[in-house]
Amino acid sequence: MGLIDILNGMQNGPRGPRGPSSGGGGMSPMTMAILGLLAYKAVKSLSNQPGAAPAGGGTGGGGLGNLVSGLGGLLAGGAAGSVLSGGLNDLVKQLQQGGLGDAANSWVGKGPNRAISADDLASALGADQINTLMAHTGLSRQDLLAGLSEHLPEAVNHLTPDGRLPTEQEMSRSL
Repeated sequence: MGLIDILNGMQNGPRGPRGPSSGGGGMSPMTMAILGLLAYKAVKSLSNQPGAAPAGGGTGGGGLGNLVSGLGGLLAGGAAGSVLSGGLNDLVKQLQQGGLGDAANSWVGKGPNRAISADDLASALGADQINTLMAHTGLSRQDLLAGLSEHLPEAVNHLTPDGRLPTEQEMSRSL
């Protein structure tokens, strides 16, 4: 099963349709948050490389805001493998550096996924990432962190079916 199959299965998100008036199509705020987090990490990682253009910041316009807002088009294009692979690598590294390496490694590995609390996730991610995701998903801080702590382990698990972080080429092939 490829990433597009997973995302299509999550079209209405891990929590199902957003409400009776939501109609069909579109991503749920939680699916957007998970993909937005990976995109955020990829942009930050790319912008820290020598010669890279500034990524923009905060929740306003600019590179990051446009990237998070335009995830649908981005994932449909050729950059999807690079963004997802880079974002996933950077996210796991950040969690490891934030003292959550055992949990992150369990999501990547083939064993059971360790749970992560919303408070631990908030500490590891930091206010900038959380605020950006809140602004682009419309979720409250509490709902965002609760949803990420519940669904991020399984999302990372799906993106690492071989029990390791995929290369950019492997991620592109899975799309």
